[in-house]
Amino acid sequence: MVLLSTSGPLGRFIELPVAVTIGIRSFIALVLLFLYCRFKGISFGLSSKDRGPILISGVLMGLHWLAYFVALQKSNVAIGMLSLFTYPVITAFLEPLFLKTRFQKMHLLLGFLVLCGIYFLVPDFSFENSSTVAIGFGVFSALCYAVRNLMLKKQVSRYEGSVLMAYQMAVICCMLIPAFFYYDLETVPSQWQGILGLAVVTTVFGHTMFVNCFKYFSITTISILSSIQPVYGILIGALLLSEIPAWSTVVGGCLILISVIVESVRSYR
Repeated sequence: MVLLSTSGPLGRFIELPVAVTIGIRSFIALVLLFLYCRFKGISFGLSSKDRGPILISGVLMGLHWLAYFVALQKSNVAIGMLSLFTYPVITAFLEPLFLKTRFQKMHLLLGFLVLCGIYFLVPDFSFENSSTVAIGFGVFSALCYAVRNLMLKKQVSRYEGSVLMAYQMAVICCMLIPAFFYYDLETVPSQWQGILGLAVVTTVFGHTMFVNCFKYFSITTISILSSIQPVYGILIGALLLSEIPAWSTVVGGCLILISVIVESVRSYR
């Protein structure tokens, strides 16, 4: 969760078109994951029945990243990250449909607590400001992310997380090839530090470890536990980008942290 939370501050730090940032991030991550799998002797073979879901999950991952980074650029780390974290609520509704699990009312309560935290972070929901637009992109990103996680739940028991991430990175690279012919790429070299951090720290290490967690917890449990990410992200943003949160941000972060602690205790038991 600490590694994944760097996506918000790095997304704000990098001054490139979103599609270019995501494309380069995906390509670097793909190369590193491919080399790692080859070094470890991990097979890239896929069953014919799994190719479709893994391909679709790659498309959803790409849409999730694109919408999320637009939300970050139109607002700040706090609004971008916390609008994304509506996905525990979306997951709680969708998991019984995708995985035929029993619906748990407690997840609704915890998800509602997360939403209350988001409300305190962004109390003005007027459609005339960029924050509202950012929230819209963040919620769409959350929907794509929730569906992607649910689709991968069945595959992760049969394949290594690094292999699944490599395939998703390949799909995203193919999706975003046109962006490199549309945008001016002269400023890319000056942004190499942020892009490299995003590709290695957030993507290769953070997302691969995150996917591997699917083996041990339900998707809803993972999504609620991962609600700690915005708290980490806001702290990193305050330290590195001088984006000091207001009192309402502190209240919202505390509500989210409470939901994480409650679900952690329930998971442990």
